Amino acid sequence: MSRFLSGKFDKLAPYVPGEQPQDRKYIKLNTNESPYPPSPKVLEALSTSECLRLNLYSDPKADMLVRQIAQYYSVDPQNVFVGNGSDEVLAFAFYAFCDSDRGMSFPDITYGFFPVYCNMFGIKYEQIKLGEDFSINAEDYLTDSKNNVTIANPNAQTGVFLDIYDVEKIVAHSADRIVIIDEAYVDLGGVSAVSLTEKYDNLIVVGTLSKSRSLAGGRVGFAIANEKIIADLNIMKYSFNPYNINRLSIVAASAAFADVEYFKSITNSIIKNREYLVVELEKRGFIMPLSMANFVLAKTEKLGGQALYERLRDKGILVRHFKDARIADYIRITVGRREQIDSLLAAIDDILA
Repeated sequence: MSRFLSGKFDKLAPYVPGEQPQDRKYIKLNTNESPYPPSPKVLEALSTSECLRLNLYSDPKADMLVRQIAQYYSVDPQNVFVGNGSDEVLAFAFYAFCDSDRGMSFPDITYGFFPVYCNMFGIKYEQIKLGEDFSINAEDYLTDSKNNVTIANPNAQTGVFLDIYDVEKIVAHSADRIVIIDEAYVDLGGVSAVSLTEKYDNLIVVGTLSKSRSLAGGRVGFAIANEKIIADLNIMKYSFNPYNINRLSIVAASAAFADVEYFKSITNSIIKNREYLVVELEKRGFIMPLSMANFVLAKTEKLGGQALYERLRDKGILVRHFKDARIADYIRITVGRREQIDSLLAAIDDILA
């Protein structure tokens, strides 16, 4: 770092994204992207005429997209906020609703950006330990703490889903704290908490088009919440970057939400591929928590997580390995297409032999 960087960032440890190699062809099963291309309707919407309008700023309200999301989830447009990926939406929420008096609580194994945002914005935080089976115990969040709560559901890194009944218990416990439910993976088997936003004004449900709608490169996320919460998030946006979603991403995301048939088709395919991957890994002696996401967290007693990650990389297959002590023996495998999974399994057989 330079000598000009503010001292308040001396100990900031930034989020480390998964590898995106450009110099070699890998089978990429490391960053939880969809293995399928965007909807054909997305490609139709990204017309030449639309590209020719790139000389103009995008709609700061993103009305087209907001209306499409509102229609899909059966909420009013004033209950929808859109951002440059769910990462930006989460960052705005952390910054808007936490301060020196009100911190944030979240699981000890979860999305890596949660502690990064807290450190960057000077927010005190508490990491609540998951169970031995990586489950979230709702009772751990029913405390007198003033902290807001953020839970990825299904949980990032583990894929374990917290029942909607338990989510409601956490939200209902204290009307004076914000509860953020990050549902990046919910379309792959979980149940969304969006319906609870009509009942509770302290709940924010965050979603993304990166996983189940095959638009990771489009960088579009959204939040659904009480209209006053949405107004707060818009204050953050208009104080930072009014044109936070580019023109083509608004068009692409709107088309992706409109194509419900394609969405159902690829999510069903990913779920079937996940089931196949789990069965085949279990045949090979792997241990995994029950995942409701587009990835599995798996370990084998035959080889450590770091070593298995490196051996697979040498064979041209990228998975993810985390150094957190509790999951250091595991690798996280994105659910790919069937042929990608078969290549992974063949490589594992060769390595473990």
